[in-house]
Amino acid sequence: MSASPATAAVPRAMSPGLIVLVLSLLLGLQPVTTDLYLPALPAITQGFGATMPQAQLTLTALLLAFGMSQMVWGPLSDRFGRRPVLLGGTLLYVLASVGSTFAATMDQLIVWRTLQGVAMGAGVMCARAVVRDLYAPTEGARIMSKGLTGLGVIACASAPVGGLLAELLGWRMALMALAVFGAVTLAVLVWRFEETLVQKNPRALQPLTLLRTWGQIVRHPTFWAFTLLSATSYGGLFTFLAASSFVFTGVLGLSKTAYGLAMFSMSLSYIVGTFACRRLLPRLGVRKTVALAGACTLTAGTTMGVLALFGVQSVAAIMGPVYLFMVGHGVHQPCGQSGAVGPFPQAAGAASAVSGFLMMVSAFFMGGWLGKSLAASPDSVQPLTNGMWFWSALIALTAWTLVQRFGEVKSAPERVTSEATT
Repeated sequence: MSASPATAAVPRAMSPGLIVLVLSLLLGLQPVTTDLYLPALPAITQGFGATMPQAQLTLTALLLAFGMSQMVWGPLSDRFGRRPVLLGGTLLYVLASVGSTFAATMDQLIVWRTLQGVAMGAGVMCARAVVRDLYAPTEGARIMSKGLTGLGVIACASAPVGGLLAELLGWRMALMALAVFGAVTLAVLVWRFEETLVQKNPRALQPLTLLRTWGQIVRHPTFWAFTLLSATSYGGLFTFLAASSFVFTGVLGLSKTAYGLAMFSMSLSYIVGTFACRRLLPRLGVRKTVALAGACTLTAGTTMGVLALFGVQSVAAIMGPVYLFMVGHGVHQPCGQSGAVGPFPQAAGAASAVSGFLMMVSAFFMGGWLGKSLAASPDSVQPLTNGMWFWSALIALTAWTLVQRFGEVKSAPERVTSEATT
């Protein structure tokens, strides 16, 4: 089956600029939900009298729910379309954000954050599926990089805004900001977003069809090459997100505002990576671009890890390598996310869901390890640096082996994909 662009199916109101805006908002749900509250996380922990593992659970439970929910949202979107799933999921996100703002205990906050993760799954999963609905895989990587540039801009603002809100108005206002962002996203979807799925699959929710579709997906080597690339790259980012607020404010003594600015500068380097991705893809192709980014990633992780082993504990010793890591991340994510769904034009929702689920499972287990490591070594940066070093090695290994061997995106066999739409 050829993977020709479906741009002719795009409604007239959905201009290319609007598509990129929608992608940026939907993908931006993830950094807003994770980054914006991070500067306030130590204050939240102290305010509730909670433990370090409980604090980490506000992030890891969210991400596990985010990953698992995509396994439901994906088939739902293949059956009923992207628009109803997006509207329902975004509305749930707003309600959960309001609930988290007024949580009375840490346990209640964890519950509301879990619901946020469920709702966030609809937005991020559909964003990846929309790209496959409208574009062939190679062009999809470029469009995804534009959407992820928008994500980078949102991430740039998230941590500084969260730090200022927590510093000036208290940590509850940092949580309320998530509800505001969700409401803005919902308004854009209601007024301007139009359905992108041309042919709905009436059998998408039938158990036999689901099993057949998932089996087709997990047997495809290209899916695994790009899913592992995006999962390991996100694992490195998650390690930094989950540990950095405690390391920078607790070990290195930064204020909430200064920490927010450090996160801002990190996001700028990510934006540089997405721009580099768009420049390199037409010249080098996906495989060479990913291999080059893998070298940047491994250099960053190794430098950070070695400095920490020699007792160098400073903001510069961490942030310098992080900037280089984020440039590589800006290449790996658009290539990985678009490449994983590329072979499945008739099951993009399901493929996006499985890929997203595997990404979040890896982050969940890493979060459990980080919670214990931070509690055991409260005065050390090594839980952060060793974690990022570990993921950097896996990223480079994936980029230099699996992507090189299976990185050419080919559609799944005609016989199997046609069964999914019968």
